[in-house]
Amino acid sequence: MLPSGVFVLQGDEALVPMLPAHFEKEVDFQRLLSRFPSLLVGDQIDPENPRRFILVKPELSIGHEQETVRWSLDHLFLDQDGVPTLVEVKRQTDSRLRREVVGQMLDYASNFQSFWSADRISSTFEATCREAGTESDVVLAEFLGTEVTSEWFWTAVDTNIRAGKLRLLFVADHIPSELRRIVEFLNEQMSPAEVLALELRQFAGQGLRTIVPVVFGQTREAVGRKEAVKGSRWTEERIMTAFGDKFPPEVCSVAAAVMDWMRGTGLPIVFGTGRENGSAYPLLKPQGVAINPAYLSTEGKIWLQFKSLEGKPVFGEMDRRRELLRRFAEIEGTDLKETSLSGWAAVPLARVAADVNGPAKLISALDWMVEQVKDTP
Repeated sequence: MLPSGVFVLQGDEALVPMLPAHFEKEVDFQRLLSRFPSLLVGDQIDPENPRRFILVKPELSIGHEQETVRWSLDHLFLDQDGVPTLVEVKRQTDSRLRREVVGQMLDYASNFQSFWSADRISSTFEATCREAGTESDVVLAEFLGTEVTSEWFWTAVDTNIRAGKLRLLFVADHIPSELRRIVEFLNEQMSPAEVLALELRQFAGQGLRTIVPVVFGQTREAVGRKEAVKGSRWTEERIMTAFGDKFPPEVCSVAAAVMDWMRGTGLPIVFGTGRENGSAYPLLKPQGVAINPAYLSTEGKIWLQFKSLEGKPVFGEMDRRRELLRRFAEIEGTDLKETSLSGWAAVPLARVAADVNGPAKLISALDWMVEQVKDTP
């Protein structure tokens, strides 16, 4: 008897019936997702702005190194907006597919923010690329395209982690109705986190395989709530309004001075898309390579991204980054240290305002930063 619903048409004459098939081993299922992230069907997750995914690592440990009990997530992906996507894979024959796997995933999510940062994820992604024999910069550039920089991307990852903006994705060759109801409930209640289930049904026939992905969890209520908090690109007006709502006049004055400085550089200004916090920075492209050493955030800080400058033009050498740090550290109370050169650091605008000459020192450091870029052949 022919199966109903799934056929492959070969030419104009042959119709091949495809019979339901199962993944023999869970590891085969996992390897398939690692090789083909497009199976996560980002157009079903967000039809208006289809999600694209890049693999950070399969079998990702979550927990402190010194702990005897650690968790291992099946996959960690990032989408194009830097949203961490935690994937747990189970075959329908696995009896843990219902309540136990939900508790397991919630464990991962609740501990992810404590144990993982953009810095660690970036290093893990680089290691994954090395193991695959690829260049992480090349892979990421191909994934992001020309519209955004890697610096913006890793900043977005960091912002999403701190805001708890994660995507939890249960993947199985069959999603039972019980799990579907749990996922729909969680997705309606959790914000800004997103909870979804992906069913990858497999069909086989005459040496061919067909995989049919279907996403569950996008109820009308859940979609409405997510749309209400979805980030859009910030503007100078929005940024200054946010500062006025959250900070005293002296801090707003420093933020306004930084925005004035950006306009004065004559460079394009890039505005972020964070849901809770806005950001802005001048577009610097020495030797055609986009870099973002420092950006203004409505968190009330200037963020310094020393880690992202490694191996890049101008500030790729440690001595140049050290000099950049020294100039920002002239502002009293910034507490910038040598260890900041291998990661991310922040200059609170309140500290800048508290230093009598703080605003001048800040603009001087920013000027020096841009001058180094402009002086690079």
